[in-house]
Amino acid sequence: MDRTIIAVASGKGGTGKTTVATNLARVASIQGLEVSYLDCDVEEPNGHIFLKPRIENSAPICVSVPVVDEGKCTACGKCKEICQYSAIALLGKTILTFPNLCHDCGGCMLVCPTGAITETGREVGVVEEGIADGVRFVHGKLRIGEAMSPPLIRAVRKRIPDSGLSIIDAPPGTSCPVIQSVRGADYVLLITEPTPFGLNDLKLAVEMLRVLKLPFGVVVNRADMGDEAVFNYCDSESIDVLLRIPDDRRIAEAYSRGQLATQALPEYNEVFESLLKGIVGVQL
Repeated sequence: MDRTIIAVASGKGGTGKTTVATNLARVASIQGLEVSYLDCDVEEPNGHIFLKPRIENSAPICVSVPVVDEGKCTACGKCKEICQYSAIALLGKTILTFPNLCHDCGGCMLVCPTGAITETGREVGVVEEGIADGVRFVHGKLRIGEAMSPPLIRAVRKRIPDSGLSIIDAPPGTSCPVIQSVRGADYVLLITEPTPFGLNDLKLAVEMLRVLKLPFGVVVNRADMGDEAVFNYCDSESIDVLLRIPDDRRIAEAYSRGQLATQALPEYNEVFESLLKGIVGVQL
């Protein structure tokens, strides 16, 4: 199988994004596909709770931040002018740096006329890799208090293999971390629920994906608990609703035990097989 990337995203948290992503990965593995699960929800990764991987490798991830040699610095202010993130400030003749605001662009070092700025590494998190019942597992864990997750998300995405199926579990919402996670995906699954909040955030996610020009479809979780507004919206926008997952208490109970729906309830294997087949076009 050529490399195929499916990103699973949602406009809001708590819609069942990880439930869909992890069960898809398990079903793909059972069917003999080469599959990787990559948890890019690095602020709160929880795919490991359900896939239960055996971690085989762990690597710290660092970003470069500026260090100023006061002996060479002339306080010209060019570094402050180029920084778009207020990570460098000039107070009189003193340069102050704020590493937590730095976006690792290197611009300050390039414009410094005296070579007073060099770079040092600052750890932002860790990437762990392992195996979970035939599923290649990768996730990132952002350091507590760290403000920026995109550098760590990029590090997770670098582990996408050159072949096989990769399923990316994206963060919720429509902000920069989500865009970093879904960019370059072959297909995006948007997970929503039939509630006013679900519809509002689905619209935002749809707008984001249309700007990115990424193909997508919708999965409605707890589909029988709300109203028809989400379905009417998808119909009016010609958006495919690929799956309706019922409000099944047994799924919630399995989730609370850290168990996949397809493990606890064998009838859901066929449901997720059908979803996967519809997306990647393989014969399962």
